[in-house]
Amino acid sequence: MTEARAAMGRIFRAREPRGLGEERVEGLAELAARVRELTEAVVLTDVDDAEVAAVAAQVAELTARLNTARRQEPPSIEFGADGAFRHLAGPVTGRLNPIAPPVEVAVHEDGTVRGVFTLNAVYEGPPGCVHGGVAALVLDHVLGMAAAANGTPGMTATLDMRYRRPTPHGVPLTVEAKAVRSEGRRTFVEAHITGPDGKVTVEATGMFVRPVH
Repeated sequence: MTEARAAMGRIFRAREPRGLGEERVEGLAELAARVRELTEAVVLTDVDDAEVAAVAAQVAELTARLNTARRQEPPSIEFGADGAFRHLAGPVTGRLNPIAPPVEVAVHEDGTVRGVFTLNAVYEGPPGCVHGGVAALVLDHVLGMAAAANGTPGMTATLDMRYRRPTPHGVPLTVEAKAVRSEGRRTFVEAHITGPDGKVTVEATGMFVRPVH
């Protein structure tokens, strides 16, 4: 493990060293998937007021059941042998986080981080389009993954966005990121999202700084 990865590992492991077994992960991932479906149903439902109230009461009961036993913090981030990290509770790729789409990405041999994903109406900004802040969230995450895959992980120091055209939701999108250079503790990364027509909708550049402790 490089010094940079070791430094990042110390930061994340300092929070909660206890991991989760794979069977537990699969069970919680299934729960998160059902909550994602519920979230979309809430945004799009047109049932009558009585039914809305009845469902709200049932959801409150289910929430109380889950709260009978709580962790103090989300599961810690795990670094893989390829330098990338698995963030189970993250808001972008986290399988256990209901607000994450989630975006599934892979790290390729050349250090490129790439994935295909679809965002539904929950993430809408302008009609029919993804909210710009959600696009920034996705890009910031994959930029960080690319910095880690480069062997130089760090924390986001700068994030510059260029919105080329609207990003549609409800269709497959592709995200790609790769580190372009490193200077001391700083790593510079570029990324973009493309629509199903292959045209870039959003571009981003980021600088990530390795912590010193």
